Amino acid sequence: MKDHIVNIDESNAAALLIDESHKRPVVVDFWADWCEPCKVLMPLLEKIANEYKGAFLLAKVNADEQQMITQQFGVRSLPTVMVVRDGQPVDGFAGAQPEAQIRQMLEKYLPKPWDGLLEMAQEAMDAGDFGSALSPLRQAWEDSGRRHDITLAYARALIESLRLDQAETVLASVRLADQDAAWEQLRAQLEIKREAAKSPEIEALEQRLEANPDDLEVRHQLAVQYTNAGQFKEAMEQLIGILRKDLNHGDGATKKLLMDTIASLGKGDPLAAEYQRRLYSLLY
Repeated sequence: MKDHIVNIDESNAAALLIDESHKRPVVVDFWADWCEPCKVLMPLLEKIANEYKGAFLLAKVNADEQQMITQQFGVRSLPTVMVVRDGQPVDGFAGAQPEAQIRQMLEKYLPKPWDGLLEMAQEAMDAGDFGSALSPLRQAWEDSGRRHDITLAYARALIESLRLDQAETVLASVRLADQDAAWEQLRAQLEIKREAAKSPEIEALEQRLEANPDDLEVRHQLAVQYTNAGQFKEAMEQLIGILRKDLNHGDGATKKLLMDTIASLGKGDPLAAEYQRRLYSLLY
């Protein structure tokens, strides 16, 4: 039994239904073996409890076996679900309910699934480690339906990590009506970082490559410079271009650089996934 899903009897009722409700919401599910709607409802509640990973306690009460507890809560029909906060029932419903309605009720009392991710990301950013903040922020951004404040936090972390193309894409996803002063500030920071990334070395190599597009060595050097400047998309584009012409360029050094760059972006990164696919299509 997971620590966020428990069976209640008289030995643990006071501790888990009352005391625990002062620490986190307790969702009490009154059920019985003979109750068909109970068998539909319980898996839904368990699924949601597993999703929230302990943000609330799902307490299951077999109404036939625990009649005293059932009477104390004034349960008249099964299934009955109650939300207990600070020792008192604050909400609930009787009868099986659709999942969307259950979630709507619970959301009023629960932290959002992405709150923990935001906390993790904020700690990393406070420590100046913007790279470690990217993965939790990306997840929170997607899970929250791209909520505006999370969009801006994600864009900031991308800019500070020199992931400028992705930052531009994220900022471009913001509706015109939501492009506020904070958004404008991030756009300005993005442009400053772009200018700063244009080193003399990069510009010289770009000119050499333009003059001789078939020079794979220049292309490789340019990819290294792009990587150092955080221009990962440009770097990987150059490396893929080399491998298309010579799969074993530099005795495998180009392939290794591309694989290392993909790995450095982290699991789940959309840019990494895109270039991993493109590399595999060349290899196999």
